[in-house]
Amino acid sequence: MGGVYLLTKAGDIGQSPRRNRSSLPSFLFITFVLFMLTNNRGEELDARYHYLRALDSLNHQISNYSAWLNGTASNFTLPSEDNTTMPLVDSFMQFGSIVDPHSGSYYSNLTGFWHGKVGFHNLTSDNATSNSWGHLAQEFVANTNMSALPELLGTWNWTAAEKLSISIGDKAISFTSPGHNDSQDIAIIHGKVELSHPHSSEELRLDFDGVHFVSNGSIYAYALPAGQRADLRRIPALVPSSHMNETAHAILTELSARIARLKAKIDSGSIESESTEEDDTPKTGCSFKLLGQVETTHVPQELMRELENEIEHPTGISTVKAPKLKLNGVLISQNCAMLFEIKDTTGLKSPQLYRKITTYAGISTLVYLALLALLSREMSRNSAPAALSRLSRYVFLSQSLIDAISFVGHITLAILADGRPSLAVLAPAGVACMLFVYEAQFSVSIGQVQAPEDATPTPPRPTPAPPSPAATPAPDASSATPAPTSAPTYPPTAPQPAPQPQPAAPSPAPTAPERPSFLRFLWNHVRTDPSARLWTTISVFLIVVFRLVIILSLPLFFVGSLYSFVWMVQIYRSARRGRSSGLSTEYLFGATVCRLYFALYFLGCPKNILDVEPRRWIYGIAALMFVQVSIIILQDRLGPTFFLLNHTIATKTYDYHPPMPLPDPESPEQSLGDCAICMDAIEVDQSMRRRPKSSDFREKSDVLGLASGARRTGGIFSAVSAVGSAGGRKNYSLAPCHHLFHTACLERWLAIKNICPQCRRPLPPL
Repeated sequence: MGGVYLLTKAGDIGQSPRRNRSSLPSFLFITFVLFMLTNNRGEELDARYHYLRALDSLNHQISNYSAWLNGTASNFTLPSEDNTTMPLVDSFMQFGSIVDPHSGSYYSNLTGFWHGKVGFHNLTSDNATSNSWGHLAQEFVANTNMSALPELLGTWNWTAAEKLSISIGDKAISFTSPGHNDSQDIAIIHGKVELSHPHSSEELRLDFDGVHFVSNGSIYAYALPAGQRADLRRIPALVPSSHMNETAHAILTELSARIARLKAKIDSGSIESESTEEDDTPKTGCSFKLLGQVETTHVPQELMRELENEIEHPTGISTVKAPKLKLNGVLISQNCAMLFEIKDTTGLKSPQLYRKITTYAGISTLVYLALLALLSREMSRNSAPAALSRLSRYVFLSQSLIDAISFVGHITLAILADGRPSLAVLAPAGVACMLFVYEAQFSVSIGQVQAPEDATPTPPRPTPAPPSPAATPAPDASSATPAPTSAPTYPPTAPQPAPQPQPAAPSPAPTAPERPSFLRFLWNHVRTDPSARLWTTISVFLIVVFRLVIILSLPLFFVGSLYSFVWMVQIYRSARRGRSSGLSTEYLFGATVCRLYFALYFLGCPKNILDVEPRRWIYGIAALMFVQVSIIILQDRLGPTFFLLNHTIATKTYDYHPPMPLPDPESPEQSLGDCAICMDAIEVDQSMRRRPKSSDFREKSDVLGLASGARRTGGIFSAVSAVGSAGGRKNYSLAPCHHLFHTACLERWLAIKNICPQCRRPLPPL
């Protein structure tokens, strides 16, 4: 043991004592982990507290309601029946009756989405009193407090409301009541009513709860502003007196079912935090009664039951054609003295809508895959820098913005369509995201290639030639000083002391370069790097667009503008640069047709899945897109500026074939020089060579003119006579940096790089 101890101590000699690790980082890390694990505990406790309060309230309501039904002492009292409501309602609609099951039937389940139009009636105006139902309106609003109307109406523009959207959840219940054993004629309905203006995105939402009588298709419900829930126990006062008893027992069954579901949630711990409304204060204080009637169909009841079963649980069997689901009714408010007339409101059942969304998602996925294939082929076809220099980056940038908006829209639709179609809608959203990324990257690549094309090439700086010996003046013999033959003698002087070294001046201490701040570095990077500038622009633009996507008119205007000018920027670039686009006809027509599928579906089809009102201007945009495609194709055939006059062309393109001085006719090689790429001679066309038989004056003028012109202009750009015809001219190409090439050699080189192979300066398009 002693030996081991000595070895241990000897091994510790020369080592620093081990420092204990601080416990503060560990404590902070554990605290952070616990915070992340329990940061939503407060919300869960708050939601649990609300659930428990709701459960206590329901228990209290059902106890008093049960006592009232049994005729014992209770704190609940059913409101007295209003005798002025139904006579006024009968002036606008008629409630249905039970039809012969062999000749007609009603839809038994109204779960779905309804859309229609409404007509507003002010029951206190002079126009209302002049109608046939004017005296009924006066009786209806006789007890209305007119002084409280401005506060109850709020800021909502009631007179401008024209559109109506209703989402209904319909659930049939079985209950037992005296005289009605196991009745299933009553279904509990709940949902939302949304009133909207035709030219505004602002909506007024009302939440309603009520009952639906399956046998005659009538609806009775209370509709209150968003955030308020109607008391189900008051609904028996709204229905006809003949159905009051069974309605009361149906409400008792529904309240018991709600208590059971709430208890199950609390016991299982599956408590969800309640979503907060965007506007806590309701837009109005008006309370409404929703009274409606489902139109009868000419389908027998047995076939209608078979049709509804197939819609809810499709098996593939053949059924009758589904008749239209229509609803008429009124939305009436006594405390605000107004009435909305609901006419010809059509509905689409939830399974049918989900199937429609799934079909749309499948077709949209195929369209996006076609766009992706077209883009891939076009990118591979135009991968060379020479081809990229012809394209406009904004063509693909605008398409990437359209696909980004489409991606966000499809994701939002997948979230709203909670159910089976959500996964189907994710497919076009994913392909749209891929298109956005590829198009943005392709736009960045085009920008990188085209970045140096606008840079002005700096000509090479001439180096001064050394002076020639002939130019140096010779020394004059008479003024030349003869070199001394011996060194001059001086009188001896005293020895001078050695100079003392002077102290050197202190040099300034080197200062460390000031490091720029992060924001300055980021700004310089975005300002100087084309890729960073383009991605920053795209990001900021998308953030602004997505923040405004909730306003319906702005996205439509933005998307319409992108569709209108998606090809216009390519036409402008081709005309400005004097070069064809290089886009294939396959891509032009294919991308245009695929893009217009989405635009025409949502803005031209009246029965689209989002229920967007058709806009006629979308057909003008479609025609404009095809006109632009035709112009691009004609630019390839007839020239980039075929539709412009010569004096309207603002930018002249660089001429690679300027007039060149002809070589000496007596020279053994009739060439302009050597090609800087292949190093072969650039021969002059045979038909344009100088003839040796010419006058002495012409030869002299040619030689002198060429020499003087070369001295005046620098030589190579002096045009004494043209080299060949148009075909001969194209045999050579002179770059702005004064390097000469074969045209074929330069074309092959520019297909790889757009810089000069000798001086590496950027070259304009050939």
